[in-house]
Amino acid sequence: MLILGSHVSFNSKEQLLGSVREAISYGSNTFMFYTGAPQNTFRSKISFEKTSEAVKLMVDNNIEVKNIVAHSPYIINLANDKDEEKYNFSINFLIEEVKRCSEMKIKYLVLHPGSHVGLGIDKGINNIIKALNIVNKQNDSVVILLETMAGKGTEIGSNFFELKKIIDGVEDKSKIGICLDTCHLNDSGYDIENFDSLLDEFNQIIGIDYIRCVHINDSKNISGSKKDRHENFGYGTIGFDTLINIVYNKRLENIPKILETPWIGEKAPYKEEIEMIKNKKFNEKLKEIV
Repeated sequence: MLILGSHVSFNSKEQLLGSVREAISYGSNTFMFYTGAPQNTFRSKISFEKTSEAVKLMVDNNIEVKNIVAHSPYIINLANDKDEEKYNFSINFLIEEVKRCSEMKIKYLVLHPGSHVGLGIDKGINNIIKALNIVNKQNDSVVILLETMAGKGTEIGSNFFELKKIIDGVEDKSKIGICLDTCHLNDSGYDIENFDSLLDEFNQIIGIDYIRCVHINDSKNISGSKKDRHENFGYGTIGFDTLINIVYNKRLENIPKILETPWIGEKAPYKEEIEMIKNKKFNEKLKEIV
């Protein structure tokens, strides 16, 4: 079964209910959202009533709650403990994000592993492990998904060995997983045209069962650029055929696939991109939807 959706909005008034309505309007059967603005700390209290309405609407539209994904905010950096106060803030904020996901019955929370900011990769990885083990002591059921990163600056997680080290250090393996991002894999230098070989490598190093989500983004950059700039589906250097092969890869058949592609003007392109993916036919006029 194809489990396909996109990033959707989440506001303090409609909360998860608004997110579900937006996802349905795109023809999705999954979606990803931030539980508040990704670049600030304001968070509205989760409404039990809105969550209940949202779950009912999902059931009525054949969207399974178990496939919904939240994304943690960018302001969390678990890799850098130079400033103890900021490090503890990141840990505590992630604890609150996990609790918010639990309140909304959301199983998966995507996390950028973090940037070591000069401390070195090994120290950064140890900081991430320490933080995740603290967080998981207050985490009943949410699986934190480490996202594969492009390798900008001092980002950790741009290769499978770094992610493996983090997973090895996490005490409760039931609460850790991986989110593949096609743009990030490309920009970090992986050959995703040969995606089955990439999955073989991933399986050998980490284990394919840890993959719980895939961000299906094209890239504006050549492989190995370390830049992380998303492009619309089929319009970048990865290309339509390669991305379609990833989306329909049998080894990831029951994994949620999420679009995080750029808006075209003032319009989200997700409805058109989802139609394109379902039809397996490139839409040459996608960028004319403005």
